[in-house]
Amino acid sequence: MSKRLSPQLQHITEDACCETHLEPIQLFCDVDQITLCSKCFQSQEHKHHMVCGIQEAAENYRKLFQEILNTSREKLEAAKSILTDEQERMGMIQEEEQNFRKMIESEYSMRLRLLNEECELNLQRERECMSDLNLREGLLNQAIKLATELEEMFQEMLQRLSHVGTENMKKLKENEARVSEQICSLQKLTTELEKKCGEGALALLKNAKYSLERSRSLLLERLEPAHITDLSLCHIRGFSSMFRVLQRHLTLDPETAHPCLALSEDLRTVQLRHGQQDGAGNPGRLDFSATVLAAESFTSGRHYWEVDVEKATRWQVGIYHGSADTKGSTARASGEKVLLTGSVMETEWTLWVFPPLKRLFLKKKLDTVGVFLDYEHGQISFYNVTETSLIYTFSHCAFQGALRPVFSLCIPNGDTSPDSLTILGPSCDATVSP
Repeated sequence: MSKRLSPQLQHITEDACCETHLEPIQLFCDVDQITLCSKCFQSQEHKHHMVCGIQEAAENYRKLFQEILNTSREKLEAAKSILTDEQERMGMIQEEEQNFRKMIESEYSMRLRLLNEECELNLQRERECMSDLNLREGLLNQAIKLATELEEMFQEMLQRLSHVGTENMKKLKENEARVSEQICSLQKLTTELEKKCGEGALALLKNAKYSLERSRSLLLERLEPAHITDLSLCHIRGFSSMFRVLQRHLTLDPETAHPCLALSEDLRTVQLRHGQQDGAGNPGRLDFSATVLAAESFTSGRHYWEVDVEKATRWQVGIYHGSADTKGSTARASGEKVLLTGSVMETEWTLWVFPPLKRLFLKKKLDTVGVFLDYEHGQISFYNVTETSLIYTFSHCAFQGALRPVFSLCIPNGDTSPDSLTILGPSCDATVSP
């Protein structure tokens, strides 16, 4: 590099002289990061270095410091936002863990009730067949064994949930401490840069390159939320064999079908009519008003049904409470439905429950959804039939009046959709598991 001088030597406000030559300091060597007088400038030591006037060098560095100051302020605000979010997440995951624990306990109570009922049915059949006492004793021992295994399985689930919750809290607290430390560093850096930008030329140039590199190094440190395990990934495995006994033969009620829906002759499949679309809607909004109810309704008891959702990209299944007197007039009030919603947006698969609206995490797209309703105990549960696992449970619901299964498809916006849902009939093959 060659020397570069301004046409005129800039005016120096500081009263500074070279300690070696006792000449006024007017220049700055960017390579060695030192100030020079005219005699220093003529030495061989700085012959091939970039040299410019002090004021010019100071203004160049001032601009660089100002840019870093702006970045530092932005990153400081981002760090504060992350810290607030992490602290909120701590409270949220504690609440979520409590809710998930209640869901596990509710599922265990339901499975135990069904297991006891199954045992009673088996014993009743044996009594009717006049079987010997040894056989009945064997059935009782088997029931006790299954109940013990069921309890052990759910205790293991609770322990796994507790472990995941503890690990999540640990990660959040560690990240909280890390972000808090970064906030302190950024606040200190911001103060230093504000002071630096307000200094005179000679003071600003002192250790300028080192200060820049240190500042940039601090700003390169990554700021991100802690990566925690979603509790909905702690699947509750297993399926009650009583579901097959309780599985209902449902059909769709044409009188409640939305005009854009077409029903199959056997009233078990619903799909969107060809050419039914609403191009004037909001492209970012999912419209699930294309709803149809089951012809059957429930005012008591336990009931189970399954829905094939493999051929639908955006769907809802659940229960509905209310009246539907005219075609397509199913009410949409938030308190009248309990829903599981599935949606495939491009390559992203999402699952939601309502109310309240809550996102769930599943690794694979659902093919078949099982729905279990226990009217007296105020419970409705959704299952992944393929994986034989619980998706979500609503418990302690205050059911009143008739409940009807509900099925919805998303009305396409600007294009046609081949989406369809099919109610699966009761199967003769029952998978027995506790």
